[in-house]
Parts: sequence; structure tokens; C-alpha cells
Amino acid sequence: MAMMNIGFGSMINPDKIVAALSPESAPVKRMITKAKTENRLIDATFGRKTKTVVVTDCEHIILCAFSAERIFGQASDNLIKFMETEDE
Repeated sequence: MAMMNIGFGSMINPDKIVAALSPESAPVKRMITKAKTENRLIDATFGRKTKTVVVTDCEHIILCAFSAERIFGQASDNLIKFMETEDE
């Protein structure tokens, strides 16, 4: 199982990700508040500003301090490299 770095030594399983959202909209803010009250919120920002909200298939909400482009950009690069080596 390959893990994805989401910053500051935190890793997640990319197969469990359902969505990566901006934390600015009101529905996402409500989702974060609800997850916090239900103990489903994981804060991986280490005190920094939240730039990405990751939703998992088990309905956990993960707050990340890095942008989605930075987090998932590395994942797509790894996927491309994997596909290239698999084709050879």
C-alpha cells in the first residue's frame, strides 16, 4: 500500500480519498464543524492555515496546510512514473 505525504510527516492512503475541497465555502465549514463534534476530524495542519480539506470514504475529514495542487501533484507524478515502468 502506497501512502501519500500530506505535509509535516503526515501520510494518508490515497485509495481512501473521496474529495479534496477548499475550506472557504460555507458547506465545507459546516462539514468541518459537524465532523469535529462527531470526533471524525483530523487536523494535520500543525497550527498552520488550512488550505485543503480531504474527505475520506469512511467520512473522516482531514485538514491539510498544503494546497491540493501540491498534495495531488506529487501523487499524479508518482502515478505517471508507475504507469511508465509498468508498460515497459
